[in-house]
Amino acid sequence: MTVQAAVGDNDDPNSKAIVVGTEFSDDAAIVCLPGDTERALVLTADVIGPLVDDPETFGAIAAANALSDVYAMGGRPLYALNLAFFPDELLSLDVLQAVMRGASRTCAEAGVSIVGGHTVRDDDVKFGLSVTGEVALGSELSNRGAVAGQQLILTKSLGTGIVAGAIKAGTAESLVTEATIASMLRLNDAALAVGRSHGATACTDVTGFGLLGHLRNILMGSELTATLHVDSFPILPGALELAYADKVPEGTRANLKFVESTLDSGTDVDPAKMLIAADAQTSGGLLLCLDADATKDALAELSAEGHNAAVVGVLESPSEDKLAGRISLRP
Repeated sequence: MTVQAAVGDNDDPNSKAIVVGTEFSDDAAIVCLPGDTERALVLTADVIGPLVDDPETFGAIAAANALSDVYAMGGRPLYALNLAFFPDELLSLDVLQAVMRGASRTCAEAGVSIVGGHTVRDDDVKFGLSVTGEVALGSELSNRGAVAGQQLILTKSLGTGIVAGAIKAGTAESLVTEATIASMLRLNDAALAVGRSHGATACTDVTGFGLLGHLRNILMGSELTATLHVDSFPILPGALELAYADKVPEGTRANLKFVESTLDSGTDVDPAKMLIAADAQTSGGLLLCLDADATKDALAELSAEGHNAAVVGVLESPSEDKLAGRISLRP
């Protein structure tokens, strides 16, 4: 979830308890617990449609995707509610039970208890979680915490949206499918721990708005600019080839169109890699903001944990020629 503003926010009687709200489109909300000066709650909800045919795998991916919002804020997920939309007149309830088994498996891996939920009759299958977590007050990783000169580490490969389209169409090769599913199933808890141990001051998870959209939220929140090096992107097997073949979901194209007015890219930037940068991810990696002298060790630890991580860019101060929120794309 990226937190969106709601009508009446300015009249919220609990506004003083809100640590992170809607201002800079953070991945989750953070609110103070009454009488607790040490901990805060992290609140999020995320629902997606099926990306794969196997319902249990779909449920597991949907759960990992929702839990990621809490990790992106520097928090620890604790409890979850199932959110299911299901056409029970078209599909057997065995399918829904399999989806929930997958979610339960992922939550158990994360140490999260599923304590209830809600199901709605719907023409299309959708599933996700509402997640409650915790974070120590003062240690949250919001979009406001990035600093000029820091480098950007992406902890997972890009391309899940593009490959998911091929999976749905039945055209993805088995090795490509396996690599993409494995990436989406991976929790971001270990990536957060590495970022924490090396002094990350801001973080976001790369999901529906793509790398460009989520980075832009950090830049606006922290009043910075950035340069991304597209040739350094970690990319899932098969994703770039699909982009070259123009087999790209409309959501990815919409993401690129949304941010293109803030982009500065030369003719030497590969257009396919620009699409990769805008690709709408599901259960993507974390984008960690770290001091340059910490990135080498952080990358080594991420690699040891099995993450295909890379330094993809650098944060910079605004100038007269490059205002806050702008992103330069370079080879």
